[in-house]
Amino acid sequence: MALVSMTEMLRKALEERYAVGQFNLLNLEFAQAILLAAEAERAPVILGVSEAYVPYMGGLKTISRMVRSLMEHLRISVPVALHLDHGTTYELCIRALRAGFTSVMIDASHLELSRNIEVTSRVTEAAHALGASVEAELGRITGREDDLIVEEAEAMYAVPEECAKLARETGVDCLAPALGSVHGPYRGQPRLGFERMGEIQRLTGLPLVLHGGSGLPEEEILQAISLGTAKINMNTDNQMAFTAAIRTYLQEHPQAYDPRHYFIPAKEAVQAAVRAKIRLFGSSGRG
Repeated sequence: MALVSMTEMLRKALEERYAVGQFNLLNLEFAQAILLAAEAERAPVILGVSEAYVPYMGGLKTISRMVRSLMEHLRISVPVALHLDHGTTYELCIRALRAGFTSVMIDASHLELSRNIEVTSRVTEAAHALGASVEAELGRITGREDDLIVEEAEAMYAVPEECAKLARETGVDCLAPALGSVHGPYRGQPRLGFERMGEIQRLTGLPLVLHGGSGLPEEEILQAISLGTAKINMNTDNQMAFTAAIRTYLQEHPQAYDPRHYFIPAKEAVQAAVRAKIRLFGSSGRG
């Protein structure tokens, strides 16, 4: 199957109250693991690529070609979207679309609302002309690089009325409102703004996106899905599973030197982690 945009898969997920997982690509092994997990679960999946990993993985065109080649080689038949995660500029989003990405996130949340709307509208117009989907963000989803604790994240919640204005004036396909989740490991007990989440979904009518899904209690993930969250981003949990498998293998085989010997169990660990999340999100059998 060819790569697709996120639009239809997220609309269906919103209507039927499940979520599609976005799992970030970090290298070849992650790409293989995520695709194989989605195929095994017969689930739609979103392959996310963060801006910081683009040069590490050889550039946007290299990533796009790798994913397409792997899908053909592995005979992937479920819907797969290739998504630029947290694209910070219009220019980067356009480069990703030209490279064959089928979806982009324009993260202009650091700008004032009017400027966010302006930039997001330009990206959306270009993406829709190519049949690609667009994710936008409002509020501020923090992370380890911000060195903030959970309580401080609450002060950056998205404003429902501003979300409605952005959705109405840009035509984006999904929205990531900041509601207390963070990137990377949590420092303290996360407290998601569920009441505001439901209000934002009602006002915008859009599938919502939950960033920082790693480390959240399962009951909070399920509650978010019930309130209209149709896309959940996972990365840290997979990174930890991958690294733990390598560490264990090298401790048990101190003389090992062939990377295949420790990358294979690491890949299998990521595949198992992705399958578990797909089941939790309710997207098994939806592909």
